[in-house]
Amino acid sequence: MNNILVTGADGQLGSELQVLSHEYPNYTFFFTDKDTLDITDKVAIAHFCTKNQINSILNCAAHTAVDKAENEETALCDAINHKAVAHISAISKEQNIKLIHVSTDYVFDGKNHKAFIESDAVNPINVYGKTKSLGEKALIENKPENSIIIRTSWVYSSFGNNFVKTMLKLAQSRDTLNIVADQIGTPTYAHDLAKTMLAILPKINNKEVEIYHYSNEGICSWYDFAFEIFNQTHTSCKVLPIESKDYPTPAPRPLFSLLNKAKIKKDFGIAIPHWKEALSNCLSKL
Repeated sequence: MNNILVTGADGQLGSELQVLSHEYPNYTFFFTDKDTLDITDKVAIAHFCTKNQINSILNCAAHTAVDKAENEETALCDAINHKAVAHISAISKEQNIKLIHVSTDYVFDGKNHKAFIESDAVNPINVYGKTKSLGEKALIENKPENSIIIRTSWVYSSFGNNFVKTMLKLAQSRDTLNIVADQIGTPTYAHDLAKTMLAILPKINNKEVEIYHYSNEGICSWYDFAFEIFNQTHTSCKVLPIESKDYPTPAPRPLFSLLNKAKIKKDFGIAIPHWKEALSNCLSKL
C-alpha cells in the first residue's frame, strides 16, 4: 500500500507531481488543494489521512505571495506556512506517516559569501521567510520519524505564474526590461524537484528530521536568468541590469541565497541538471 497525500496540488510543484504520477502505477495519489482539504484544520487532516490510509505526505502547499505576505496577508501566510505544517507534522507522527515538506531559501538572510548548507543558521528578513522558518521549527520540534525538509529556490514551471512566464509576457510589449542583477541564487525547475521527491521517497529512513537543499545546478542572478530566457527563445527584448535598491519591493529579498546540494546528492545518489538545461526543458513545454 502506497497512498500518498499531495497538498498544494494546483501549484507549480503539485501540478508537476500530477504529471509524473502516471509513471508510478504502484502509488495511489490523493491530490488536494484548499477546496478539498483545509490544511489549517488539524482534525480535517487527521480524518483525511485515516480515511484514505495515507502513509506518505508531500507537503507542497505554501503561501508564496512574498510581497502580499508583508502586510495584508500576514495572518494567512502564517496559517499556511507555519501552523498548517505544525498540524501536518503532528499527524505524521501520530499516524506514522512519511513526510516531505518543501521549504525555501528565504529562511536565510542572504549575507553568506558561499552556498548555504543545511546546518547554517536561519535568519529570515521578510514575513514569508519567517513563516517558512517557523514551519520548519514546528516540524522539527514535533519529531515525526521518516520526515525531511527540502529547501528550494526560485521555482518555475510550465504551470502557474512564475518569472519565466512573466518575462516572456512582458517581452511581447516591451523593447527593454530592467532586471535585478545583485540577487544571486539558482532557479529550480519544479519538474526536476518533483522527480527528485518521488525518487527519494522510498529511500527515506531517519529517526530525526533531516533537512536537504535542492535547486538546479549552477549560479546566476535574476538578470542572468532573464537574459538566458530570451537567449533560448530568440526574443529580441533587451535586458538591462539594475540593483535591488532601484527596484524597491514591500518585502526585502536576500541578496545571496545559493544552496549547497552536496548532502542530498550524497545521501540519495541523485544527479541534478544545470539550470540552463532545465530551463530549456521547461521552455520546450511552453
